Amino acid sequence: MAEKSTEQLEYECANLLKELGFSEYEAYTFVYLLQLGTGTAKDVAEIGDVPRTRVYDAVDALHEAGLVDIQHRSRKKFTPVSRESALRKLDLQRENTITELSELFEHLEPASRQPEEFGVWTVTGHEAVTSRLLEFIDDADDEVIYMTVDELLTDDHLDHLEAAEERGVDIYLAGLSESVQAEIQERIPSAKLFETLWAWGDEGAGSLLITDKRTALVSVISDQDPTDRIHEMGIWGTGKRNSLVVVLRAIFTWRLDTLSPESDQ
Repeated sequence: MAEKSTEQLEYECANLLKELGFSEYEAYTFVYLLQLGTGTAKDVAEIGDVPRTRVYDAVDALHEAGLVDIQHRSRKKFTPVSRESALRKLDLQRENTITELSELFEHLEPASRQPEEFGVWTVTGHEAVTSRLLEFIDDADDEVIYMTVDELLTDDHLDHLEAAEERGVDIYLAGLSESVQAEIQERIPSAKLFETLWAWGDEGAGSLLITDKRTALVSVISDQDPTDRIHEMGIWGTGKRNSLVVVLRAIFTWRLDTLSPESDQ
């Protein structure tokens, strides 16, 4: 990777600090103070784009966050905590925020929970698609029909499928290579492998999931970038009358009748 300029490093550091909740002036002031070691508002303003009058407000916020010490003299001087201490404080702040948010979520109940019956939703990004897919698997009570390709099936997916098996969920899998099928049958013995009328692994195929005849998700993969990141997007729907669920359920019902003791009613 090409060496980054000082300006680029400052920009990227400031952007990440802003993602943690700091304002632009606060983020840049802290980055400049890390470079200075100790400095006045004038020093900060001279090496960066933070107006001198805004440095004071920014430092007050950083001081409250425990990231900057203030020396009160005729001209105030500011010293940031060490970079290691800053990272520890920011990590603890993030953990505390997540803990507090988790507790609030526990008490936040919807006024009413209505399953989406007609809408088809889009989801973009590999992580977002995976998150939605695993959520559907975790919520399954009776049946999981899952088609995917080798490169998308991870240990995390298998962990969630194993948990579903332990709950007594019937699992049907397709689209995978023989070597992966062997691994699945070793970890999830009750999983039923089936063949489809078409080669699911054709170019662009991602995942297809139907759970409890109520939810459905289909994804496709676009070309991977030079960093081997997977670009994935999908559509999903919920509800027995949802158009996506109805169509996909109809396609697979006849095939799974030969594997399941019960037919779709």
